[in-house]
Amino acid sequence: MKIKIFYLLLSITIVFGCSSEAAVQENPEANESTYFPPLNSNSWETKTIEDLGWNQTELQPLLDFLEEKNTKSFIILHNGKIVLEEYMNGHDASKPWYWASAGKTLTTALSGIAQEEGIININNKVSDYLGEGWTSAPLNKENLITCKNLLSMDSGLDDSLGDNVSKENLQYKADAGTRWAYHNVYKKMQDVVATASGDTWNTYFDTKLKSKIGMTGAWIQSTDFNVYWSNTRSMARFGLLIYAKGKWNNTHIVPESFLAEATDTSQDINKSYGYLWWLNGKDSYNLPATQLEFNGELIPNAPDDTFAALGKNDQKIYIVPSKKLVIVRMGNSADGVSFARSDFDNELWGKINALIE
Repeated sequence: MKIKIFYLLLSITIVFGCSSEAAVQENPEANESTYFPPLNSNSWETKTIEDLGWNQTELQPLLDFLEEKNTKSFIILHNGKIVLEEYMNGHDASKPWYWASAGKTLTTALSGIAQEEGIININNKVSDYLGEGWTSAPLNKENLITCKNLLSMDSGLDDSLGDNVSKENLQYKADAGTRWAYHNVYKKMQDVVATASGDTWNTYFDTKLKSKIGMTGAWIQSTDFNVYWSNTRSMARFGLLIYAKGKWNNTHIVPESFLAEATDTSQDINKSYGYLWWLNGKDSYNLPATQLEFNGELIPNAPDDTFAALGKNDQKIYIVPSKKLVIVRMGNSADGVSFARSDFDNELWGKINALIE
């Protein structure tokens, strides 16, 4: 009897062992480590739609849609490797394009690095770094504004006065933390980091982030904006860094704990906003230039765990941890002018879903 039981257990072990091995063979990506392209090189490993078992017949409809919607470049990374890289409407891989407000998330990343280095604390008031009188608000109201308020878009300063962030244009509207408004005042975080570091913003950015992940590009001052311009792969490199929780290969660049905060709801007013990152999967959201709250998810067609850098005229970085995806779109406005989220987001995700599912 003991011999029979032994052989029965051995048979079960062999069957289940073979089944487990077969499962791994059928899904080789299951244990695949995240890929990082080398620095200072155009080399970037790829994988195919066939490798991933995606729906090849839905590729052309996606590309047609992108071209029709004024797209200039589009990249899909899966766990770091390029699955799709397309250029259209007169654009190519070497040409730079502006990030618009999608570049706000670069400021988030630098703020996390500066905090990790101990030169700032985002819970401190902004005047600790810029001195009192950086706004035209009453001093007791100005001193309510923390660096975290700048990153969360709830400084309480008047957003109706335009994008100029000179002292005269930064006027009190409500107490910090009580009103969410999409406002260019976040740019003062760049001044905070520069002042605390003793470097210029550009030097600190180049040293602490850009050079460490092989990005190209530059900050270009335009009227009231300091806008980042780069090629599309540089935008994808930044998206990959954030997807990898702030690591590049084995080097920690942006603290993982800070990114976890940055990509979660940062205040009680707009549930779909973190530290300059837009968040999907929440039950309501607010939009620029309005105080209205909208019910439902930010991008219903996108996976719930999607978070995004969204810029004017449909500059996009989507990060979807559950699908191992980083998706980048650059170009002109798909439809009308939009400052962040647009109807294009949901339409695009409908096409992406048809390809990947």
